[in-house]
Amino acid sequence: MDTQRVALVTGAASGIGRATALELAARGWEVVGLDRAAGEGVAVTVDVTDTEAVARSLAEVGPIDCLANVAGTGSTQNVVDTPPELWDAVFAVNVRGIFNVSRALLPGMIARGSGVIVNAASIAGMVGLKNRAAYCASKGAVIALTKAMAIDHVGDGIRVNCVCPGTVDTPWVGRLIDAAEDPAATRAALVARQPMGRLGRAEEVAKAIAYLASDDAAFVTGTELVIDGGLVAG
Repeated sequence: MDTQRVALVTGAASGIGRATALELAARGWEVVGLDRAAGEGVAVTVDVTDTEAVARSLAEVGPIDCLANVAGTGSTQNVVDTPPELWDAVFAVNVRGIFNVSRALLPGMIARGSGVIVNAASIAGMVGLKNRAAYCASKGAVIALTKAMAIDHVGDGIRVNCVCPGTVDTPWVGRLIDAAEDPAATRAALVARQPMGRLGRAEEVAKAIAYLASDDAAFVTGTELVIDGGLVAG
């Protein structure tokens, strides 16, 4: 049973991060929420892209048994239309953010001989999505990084996996829809690309993260768990 253990969740102020923090807490974990914005359930306010600030902030946090790297951002351009600064910003959050937080917490896990890391990737790292060049590339990097970390630290008693959601009804997706020229048509298109005919729910992804964090997944490392309503299969 996942009691008396501590999980740190990045991106904990909203969306999948918030749902993950709540799910883990409901399963008996003590949860430390991290986000760049202060909010309910956020104990550590820091930007995951700031290497030095992350190191300082997490040096004050006690032993962490599970790290859920959920903080992320997106983009809606192809390569030609993507400004270089946006490309860098997407990678800074989605990839360097995982690197920064993991680098700060892994030494403690290694010293204790145990730990679990779950990274938020995406089906965008597995298949091409139109006008998501930087996002697809960054999530592909997350999948590769997850596998590398899993192999590097399997001998340290640490498991590392990632989840790959399809399109999930989160605040970021809501803003994307609202900003579209035809919000209703945009929502309909996002819904239609999942064979199940609906958007995913943040809570569904949170439950997958909680599974990978649990002892039920004791023999699972270096893999990607897809939660996409059949999108990749279709």
